[in-house]
Amino acid sequence: MKVAIVILNYNGRKYLEQFLPSVVKYSDGKLVENSFFTPEIIVADNASTDDSIDFLKTTYPNISRLQLDKNYGFAEGYNQALNEVKADIYVLLNSDVEVTQNWLAPIVTVLKMNRTIVACQPKIRAFHNKTHFEHAGAAGGYMDSLGYPFCRGRLFDNVEEDNGQYDNQHEIFWATGAALFVKAAQFHKIGGFDGDYFAHMEEIDLCWRLRKAGYQIMAVPQSTVYHVGGGTLSTENPYKTYLNFRNNLITILKNENDWKVYYVFFLRLILDGLAGLKFLTEGKFQNIWAIIKAHFYIYFHPIVILHKRMKAQQHIDEMYIGESRKKGKIKGSIVLKYYLQGKKTFKEL
Repeated sequence: MKVAIVILNYNGRKYLEQFLPSVVKYSDGKLVENSFFTPEIIVADNASTDDSIDFLKTTYPNISRLQLDKNYGFAEGYNQALNEVKADIYVLLNSDVEVTQNWLAPIVTVLKMNRTIVACQPKIRAFHNKTHFEHAGAAGGYMDSLGYPFCRGRLFDNVEEDNGQYDNQHEIFWATGAALFVKAAQFHKIGGFDGDYFAHMEEIDLCWRLRKAGYQIMAVPQSTVYHVGGGTLSTENPYKTYLNFRNNLITILKNENDWKVYYVFFLRLILDGLAGLKFLTEGKFQNIWAIIKAHFYIYFHPIVILHKRMKAQQHIDEMYIGESRKKGKIKGSIVLKYYLQGKKTFKEL
């Protein structure tokens, strides 16, 4: 059983220097159900213009390096890199993540012992506020009926303190891309990430496709990591807003059921308009324009999106093992529950 920890890097020399020591220290071999695994650590570089490669050569000469010819972004960068990595389980780890002792074995065990479980995530805490969950993943990803993603431990910008309230292993809708464990065979068979996403939402799209083929996604809180977040694109960056809104809509159009996709998409356009009004009250005019551009992309690329939907369904049909998984998706709108009903934590839902 071969496990490969793949860290995608773009001008992240400071994060490599800060967080690689924990990855090296706590990624030793383990015996899991009579199989011993020694993970390989690989840094895939997205044509960085800083001194990341020189730093790795000098400080970590034993760590494998993959140098891509240009910056492909997160989604296609991983696609390109993983085509060169031979392993049974991929661990896609952000460069701004600090790992902890015994972070690998609990999740590798779950993946090894369950044929239908193909992707998992650890508990994600905030590096700069270690008693609390972190925005991008928390204790597992969920989705509402209108395609809004949220987490156990994080609804919109409200992040909960971790008091052990979500310490049970639990089936989820999507696993965070900050520390994504995924079986290599299923990753490739389902088509990998959608490279056109560049960054943001690609892991949700991947997990949704896997779930439609009958596979399970799990949160395994016996493993904990600490994530900085916003390492490449800050939360205030309008391009991040553009990618989030555009990719979320594409994900819905690719994956939502035939009878439901039309009215979900229509309602999302209205709610995106309300989000624009919220940005207006906050004086974030560039973010309003980012939403408009995201919508224009959808309007001007219907054939491209239809092709994505058809191709995704083809991959799902080829690896189908059972009905689409139902857990991890809640009825109703998280927007209404949060803003109108005042439900600020996952347990209140």
